[in-house]
Amino acid sequence: MASTFSSLRYPNYRIWFGAALVANVGTWMQRVGQDWVVLTQLTHNSGTAVGFTTALQFLPFLLLSPYAGLLADRLPRRKLLMATQGAMGLLAFVLAALTLTNTVQLWQLYVLAFLTGVASAIDSPVRQTFVAEMVPADKLPNAIGLNSASFNAARLIGPGVAGLLVAAVGAGWVFLINGISFAATIAALAAMDASTLRTLPVAPRSKGQIREAVRFVRGRSDIVLVMTVMAVVSMFGLNFQLTSALMARVEFGKGAGEYGVLGSVLAIGSLAGALLAARRDRPRVRLVLGAGFAFAAATTLNALMPTYVAFAVTAIPVGLASLTMMTAANATLQTSVDPVMRGRVMALYMMVFQGATPIGSPLVGWIGQVAGPRWAILSGSIATFAVVSAVTVWAVRNWKVKLEPHLHPRPHLDVVHPVRTPVAMPDVVAA
Repeated sequence: MASTFSSLRYPNYRIWFGAALVANVGTWMQRVGQDWVVLTQLTHNSGTAVGFTTALQFLPFLLLSPYAGLLADRLPRRKLLMATQGAMGLLAFVLAALTLTNTVQLWQLYVLAFLTGVASAIDSPVRQTFVAEMVPADKLPNAIGLNSASFNAARLIGPGVAGLLVAAVGAGWVFLINGISFAATIAALAAMDASTLRTLPVAPRSKGQIREAVRFVRGRSDIVLVMTVMAVVSMFGLNFQLTSALMARVEFGKGAGEYGVLGSVLAIGSLAGALLAARRDRPRVRLVLGAGFAFAAATTLNALMPTYVAFAVTAIPVGLASLTMMTAANATLQTSVDPVMRGRVMALYMMVFQGATPIGSPLVGWIGQVAGPRWAILSGSIATFAVVSAVTVWAVRNWKVKLEPHLHPRPHLDVVHPVRTPVAMPDVVAA
């Protein structure tokens, strides 16, 4: 257990972890409240409108991520995080004011979702790389796992609380609480001991730095593989807010409270996956692929459940598989990239990971509206299975690896590398 929480020995990271947990709870509360307002107050159960709202919130990742990564490699990360967190808090206050005064309109919510996405797109690569300033390099996988644990502990708490508050006092108060929660992060950043932060290399100002990062990624087949898998899964499979809202409201006829509970139950599995990830010293590409297959199976089972309770229970393995896949992808990239390039590479990753959502969410929402909520989930299952199968076949053929399944002492899969190629097969993918 001590190894699971080893990064908390470092004071700056300990402060960050606690503040991030508070802010993440607020963020999850707002996500649930926002989707519920669109679905029930501003439209008549329109899955397309919910999907479009999600798309607008993630579209800036597609547009701005490369430049945000450049900022992460050039500027003081702590100060930049204060600015982005403050901007997201301000936007939450605006949404709260509009909702509490009963003047909010769909176009206003669309605009605020897009602006929140702009701040988040800049914030994300900075936040990803700032972790390396708070802990030593050998603790980075552990800190990444604990970050995911914080995020998913918040997902465990936030949706359920949001559902109860929306039902009891309305969504406006949920948005107000989220705005206040960002103050915790800003206060934590200000309270850190700057003298103990680890100085990372800063990318010098020069032309073509984004193109340099693109060339670097194209030359690393393991990074391309991870990005390909996560782009497709994000586009079609990681639309839990949308699909859970449709299942709760349309398929099972439930209210805001029950919708919030679904997010919290999903987070039970996600939190378990995050804590397991914190114990891994060395992330591997094969874990991304294995978790992808598990995710496809879990979401298929989830989509076929006949009752609300059964659907909620089978959301636990969905959360476990999805979080394992996401954390393995994140840690694999961060630990295999030179620090001076890390911000730009992570930004390109966030561009394909988060930027795929604006393409997939409206489509998945449309599928849910036309064919039914279950097919909205199954479309993600099918797409995930297809892309993971394709890249696994490619890796076996091009990396010249052999897959050897074993049942003892526990079921596992050994990946044997008869030929090692430094560029295509870096240490991070070694068995």
